[in-house]
Amino acid sequence: MVKMLRKVDKHSGIPAYIQIGNMIKAEIILGNLPQGAQLPPVRDLQYIFDVNINTVLKALDKLKNEGFIEAEQGVGYFVKKDISVEEEIIKTVKDCIQKIKALGIDFYTIMLIFEEVWKNESSPDA
Repeated sequence: MVKMLRKVDKHSGIPAYIQIGNMIKAEIILGNLPQGAQLPPVRDLQYIFDVNINTVLKALDKLKNEGFIEAEQGVGYFVKKDISVEEEIIKTVKDCIQKIKALGIDFYTIMLIFEEVWKNESSPDA
């Protein structure tokens, strides 16, 4: 079973199908779902996410349209892209998160800071 798949937060204000898609994308990016890996069956995903099956199908359709997964009729859904992030980057992020938590900075504050830094940082191509 994939590590980070969990029930959607029905009170977050973010549509459930978007949350589902983001969780699956994260698993692909983190390398927990490598290229060619089969996703759990749709009924299992419905149970994992605690949503209507149509919500799961909507999320999978969106991921398919974005090119992250592909469907094989009667077989299931498979990861199409191999876009895992290097281990060193994940380690750097984990170290940074530990420091941020030790300073007592909450998630939403750090996300605001991250967004501002991201917007204002010049790209390496510039």
